[in-house]
This record gives sequence, structure tokens and C-alpha cells, in this order.
Amino acid sequence: MTTLADLFPAGDYRFHLTLRRGAPRDFFGAQDPSGRILAERARWIAENPARHVALLPAGEALLAEVADIAAAEWGYGRFSTAAELGERLEPDMLLLSPDATGAFRLQGGALCFPTGWALEDKLGQSMDFIHGAVPGLNAALASPIHQFLSRLKPGVAFFRDNWGVVASDELNLHPARQIAAPSLPLDLEHLWLRVEHQALLALPHTKGVLFGIRIALHRLDEVVRDPTVAAGFRHALATMPPEMAVYKRLDGIREKLIECVSNRAGF
Repeated sequence: MTTLADLFPAGDYRFHLTLRRGAPRDFFGAQDPSGRILAERARWIAENPARHVALLPAGEALLAEVADIAAAEWGYGRFSTAAELGERLEPDMLLLSPDATGAFRLQGGALCFPTGWALEDKLGQSMDFIHGAVPGLNAALASPIHQFLSRLKPGVAFFRDNWGVVASDELNLHPARQIAAPSLPLDLEHLWLRVEHQALLALPHTKGVLFGIRIALHRLDEVVRDPTVAAGFRHALATMPPEMAVYKRLDGIREKLIECVSNRAGF
């Protein structure tokens, strides 16, 4: 189980392909007994299905295989459409498969809780294209990511995490909603550490990959109560390249945020 301290490894901010093995059901199976997550997913899909679900012809076999696995191994009933995928499973689900050159492309899925990107803009595109928006990511990890996806074996999920800071506790940060970035003056009680818990699972019959995302939100004033987490977070902010701070929409607040974290944590 990932802790908040694990999000901020020792050393300066950098890209790293740190992956953990785990049981697929531990990630893709139901975790929210309240039903709140599924209710919100259904609402977004009903309001704007074109924005939150999509499936190219090349993704149809991938979706069918995921439906088979979900019914046989994760305790779900049968489904047959991308909308049903989004309504019945709590994580966001993206379907990837290699093209004739071996490059993995996004063939469809259900994305109800995006962190500032649009499924409709990335559909059919390669991983290099999708990751091209992230400064320095392709240069650092494009080759390792391709090798990992190409060698992924069925039956075991691989987990990783990504983080950012947001000024809203909304789960759905689709860019069309124009939810404001964090801004001055800062109030840690109204900022959240937004964590993407991610999972990758090989699909044995189609040779595709299922990419799952779960969102967790942690209010920053509570996050920095832990001195170890606060120290790691502060160092990550301080050593983050300027272009990454811009991408994460932190450039206007970074110095003040470092100051606030230091004061709150007593450094």
C-alpha cells in the first residue's frame, strides 16, 4: 500500500518508472461501499457521453476482453459498451494496443475524472504523443515505457502513482470545465494533494493493455502535519524544473507554497 511519503522519494524531483506488483482485483475491484463514486461517474457520462467515453473499432476486442476478465475475476456483471465500463467500474479505464509498428495507441475507454486532459484529444494517438504534453517525459522515459508495455505479462498488475496540487476537491478536472489553478493568496485548507493511483494490466488474448486510474484527494494542511511527508513535498517543489511547475500549474504559487509548508511544518 502506497503511503504519502512514498510519493516523494529521496533526491531531487525527477521522472522515475517505479512500479509495484499486485493483484489486479485489489485495484480494479469495487472499493467504495457508499456507491458515491459510481453515482458520480454515471452522472458525468449521462451529461456528456462524448467527453467521457469513447471507443475506436480497434478497441472493441480490448473492451470485450476486459468485460470477460471483470466478470470472471473482479466480481462484476457483464457489460458490452464503453459507457457501461465507465458506469460499473470505479477506476477510469483506458484501453491501449500496439499498432503495426509496435507503438501503443489509445483505442478508447472511460475517463470521468481526468486531471486536466481530454480523452477526445488523445483518442487514437500514440503514447509518445500523449506524453508529449509533459515536459521532459519522453526524453526521460519514452523508451523504458515502451519496453515495459511490450513485455508486460498477464495475471499481475503493476501499480504506480503521480501527484499534483489543485485548488478544488472536484474529481472531474476536464479542461472544458475550466477549474481554476491554485493562486495567491494561499490557504492550505483549500488546496489538495491530488494523487493518481495507476495500474497497468496485460490483456493476454488481444495483446493490449488496460490502464486504470483512481483519484485520491488529501487536503494539504493535513498532509503537511507529517514531518517526513512535508519535507519530501517541500524538496520536490523546490527541485522541480520550471517547465514542470508550469505544466502542473504551480509556477505562480511555488515559492509561496514552499514557504507555507515550511511554516506549517515548523522547518
